[in-house]
Amino acid sequence: MTDTHALDALPLFPLELVLFPGGFLPLRIFEVRYLDMVSQCEKTGAPFGVVTLTRGNEVRTAAGDLAGGAKTSQAVFHPVGTLARITQLSRPQPGLIMISCTGAQRFEVGQTELLKHGLWTGRAKLLRDDQSVPIPEDLLPVASALARVLDTLKAQGVTPEQMPIQPPYALHDCAWVANRWCDLLPMALAQKHRLMTLDNPLLRLELVSDLLERNGIAT
Repeated sequence: MTDTHALDALPLFPLELVLFPGGFLPLRIFEVRYLDMVSQCEKTGAPFGVVTLTRGNEVRTAAGDLAGGAKTSQAVFHPVGTLARITQLSRPQPGLIMISCTGAQRFEVGQTELLKHGLWTGRAKLLRDDQSVPIPEDLLPVASALARVLDTLKAQGVTPEQMPIQPPYALHDCAWVANRWCDLLPMALAQKHRLMTLDNPLLRLELVSDLLERNGIAT
């Protein structure tokens, strides 16, 4: 459960990706603003928010380090994002942190603030979790195809730590299967973000099924 008070100033990490609930996100942290953020999250056990960039860069340029991050202020991101909880952390060298995160609850950020050292924070409101909806019979092939992908990756010698999909697996659940396909399928960020924001997990799975057909992936 997330402390509601922490959501009054949720640290935000704008990235050129979409994090889905239950998704696996490895990150290499080297910017001071995010080194501080990750260290604080590790200390308190609090999550940070991943939001999808629509304009701007993930990494600040030299110009962005001046005047409290003028360049960074040009970043624009979607207001709906996903909480990221740190599951593994290592410090292989000074000034570098490697983390693995799991996507948790979705949120919508309202008022945002760019702090002096370039970190965005925002007042966030948690969105309700996806309902647990069993996969209907006509969409079971979508789950079977995902299971085959997992089996293929394991057969190819992909280690558990390198798997793009992390346990626990929920191959019976509409939202989980749809989300994991969204993690894997190549699609425009805007399209992926629209799927993430859908409140109906069955509809999300149906749209994923259509995408699989269009991509020639037999289900």
